[in-house]
Amino acid sequence: MGRLTAATLTLLATISLAATVTVPAHAQTATAADTPAPQPNRPAPPKGAPSDFFGLVSEDAFGSPGAYRNAQLATEASLGFRLIRQTFDWSSIEVAPGQYDFSVYDAFVGDAARNGITVLPIIFRAPGFRGGSASGTATYPPRKYSDLGDFGAVLVKRYGPDGTFWSQNADVPKLPIRAWQIWNEPNLKAYWKKPNPKEYAKLLKAAAKPIKAADPSADIVTAGMPESRIGVPLKKFIPGLYKAGAARSFDVLAINPYGRTASAVIKNIKNVRTIMRKFHDSAPIWATEVGWSDSGPSSPQRAGAQGQAKQVGKLISLAVKNRRKLKLRGIVYFGWRDAAPYQGGRDFWGLHTGLLTLDGSPKPAFFAMQKALTAVGG
Repeated sequence: MGRLTAATLTLLATISLAATVTVPAHAQTATAADTPAPQPNRPAPPKGAPSDFFGLVSEDAFGSPGAYRNAQLATEASLGFRLIRQTFDWSSIEVAPGQYDFSVYDAFVGDAARNGITVLPIIFRAPGFRGGSASGTATYPPRKYSDLGDFGAVLVKRYGPDGTFWSQNADVPKLPIRAWQIWNEPNLKAYWKKPNPKEYAKLLKAAAKPIKAADPSADIVTAGMPESRIGVPLKKFIPGLYKAGAARSFDVLAINPYGRTASAVIKNIKNVRTIMRKFHDSAPIWATEVGWSDSGPSSPQRAGAQGQAKQVGKLISLAVKNRRKLKLRGIVYFGWRDAAPYQGGRDFWGLHTGLLTLDGSPKPAFFAMQKALTAVGG
């Protein structure tokens, strides 16, 4: 993923998490020795749940190929994580119209697969020549929504079940990408200049057709949508999607259901399920971002070291307990390791949600996650 400009980071620091976090400064100098040792017995997923039910955001691993990345992935896998959610930065892949540089993502997908981890890509950040923001101060969708669908089909043909990546790398365990997340947080102005569910529904429709043509069994996952005071409320945005006919264009509805506690996260998911039932939709829900910080600037999600550990453990047990009732596809925790303040020194609570500290030491939340994932294993 290309580094974001200082202006972008300043604007988005109070708004966003996984889809726009730049490579952490510490990741450039981190070593494999910083990582807790992998555990010998990898927990099984919960009984009846998808094998990749528990996922993670690990920007530090993405940003540091080589020994450090492989050590992180091995440890993450040993805890029971079988999925990583990762931005596929369109602007750094399509380097010129119709010209693609897959090298960074080839390496990452391959390293993940070698550790038994699948990838959930966020198709995001249109190149300037496709209408993406040229200033770097925000991220907007392409001028032609069909361009995103065409790019998605290119990715499927590279990393999907019949993708050239797998045929060209026979030594890599084949874990094709089967789910594609379309954009990020379109109910926030940082990612959609004038958030509008009708327009996002059009983007979903334009994306779904080419991706499904390339892989008919692919899952189209909506953008993760947060409940945020600075965005369009979900009680308004999600009904707007259904009224615009979006249900025909996605297989899984994704939300980023941050809450003060694990119980609040589950309540947020329940609220969205209630909305979906009103529109007679039984599609799965994927919680594609959730987490708590142990330190950093004040936030409803800042819980302290022991509080973070408590909420992490409770989230795992509640997610499994409510999985069938809520038709929950999975949970993605943000994130693996803390990150340094943004350029200029601006801090943000979302830089402190890691299971590891900035120097790579495990927090109490690391051990709480390890214990919880082991306890719910089928």
